[in-house]
Amino acid sequence: MELLNWRLAAFTRVFSPRRRACLIGLGVLSLCLSCGPEPRQGAVEEEVLAEGQRVEAVLRPAPRAAIELELEAAGLLAVEDVLPDVLVDLKYASTDNFFGQNVYGELQHCYLQPEVMAKLERSYAALQERRPDLTFLVFDGVRPQSVQQVLWDALDKPDSIKPLYVADPKKGGLHNYGAAVDLTLADRETGVGLDMGTPFDFFGYEAYPDREEEMLAAGKLREEQVANRRLLREVMRAGGFSAIGSEWWHFNAYSREEAAKRYALIP
Repeated sequence: MELLNWRLAAFTRVFSPRRRACLIGLGVLSLCLSCGPEPRQGAVEEEVLAEGQRVEAVLRPAPRAAIELELEAAGLLAVEDVLPDVLVDLKYASTDNFFGQNVYGELQHCYLQPEVMAKLERSYAALQERRPDLTFLVFDGVRPQSVQQVLWDALDKPDSIKPLYVADPKKGGLHNYGAAVDLTLADRETGVGLDMGTPFDFFGYEAYPDREEEMLAAGKLREEQVANRRLLREVMRAGGFSAIGSEWWHFNAYSREEAAKRYALIP
């Protein structure tokens, strides 16, 4: 029994909740297959192999694309490598964004400058102190300038107010330096994001931290949603980030002037 307890403790310590779930799921599948009716010749081997390949794909880090190797050569770090218990859903590498297309191409991992990553580690530690049942769900990190131009052109807003939502690609923004991060809070076990009142990339006053009291009074936000946002802002500030007035999910590690002194724009 003592040996069993030690092995269980080691299993819990070594593997993250997501990886534990994958491994437990594979074990249950294998048990069900072994107890079920006798399959036709070769069927079990095919099913087990297929399932094994699926779980292995979850556990094995995806190979890095050329653009990612370039970012790593420039010194940037992948969130998935430094904080494996933080979830990443890179929105612009999918169709789940405000204009419905993948604009990141082969960029599938979320990268930040090392000093920015250190701040995110401190913010994550602050979150764990207060809510160990939660983790971060990261939507975006470094953003090449070429992608910034696509976002700028696709945003259906007058040029005079576009900078409220997307940095002018001619000047570059903090995402283009790898000095900003977009994220939310999520349940550690399920991976489901907390209710923040709006989705990521919602272009309306409901998404504005500066308008939260007004939106509460108008019944467009609930107190629970604003409380979730406040928690996110508090733990991010604990790590050294600052919030902005128009996007509850966006946090800056430095001012634009400071970032320009420290880093080069990512083309």
